[in-house]
Amino acid sequence: MSEAFTKSMARNIFYGGSLFFILLFLALTVDTHTAVPERSNADQLTPKVAKGKEVWEEHDCIGCHTLLGEGAYYAPELGNVYTRRGPAFIKSWIKTQPTGAPGRRQMPHFDLTEAELDALVAFLKWTDEIDTAEWPPNVEG
Repeated sequence: MSEAFTKSMARNIFYGGSLFFILLFLALTVDTHTAVPERSNADQLTPKVAKGKEVWEEHDCIGCHTLLGEGAYYAPELGNVYTRRGPAFIKSWIKTQPTGAPGRRQMPHFDLTEAELDALVAFLKWTDEIDTAEWPPNVEG
């Protein structure tokens, strides 16, 4: 290799690197588009699940919780809460908030109807059943 770094060498490194990363990006995009439909549970999307998503958005749950890694990190991850706790626990937990336990973060009280609670639980169950390639890595989210 020569001691001087020329413009043509820099240009070749730039174009070569750019081409490499463009091809890598395209390959990963194709891989994602082939893998995601196989892992999707969109066929289980019901009106009740859609209503649960509306309740989730209406009450800005993502403002405190994460869902499959997206959202705020103030409160626990809820991507696998259905498996961890079950529907009865989820409903009773939401109904009894805030607990008033000292030193703990408190969830506000949402005056949800039984139908809204059922829909929210259905949404969390649907979310829990998404094949997330073993994410989150631990049971507690």
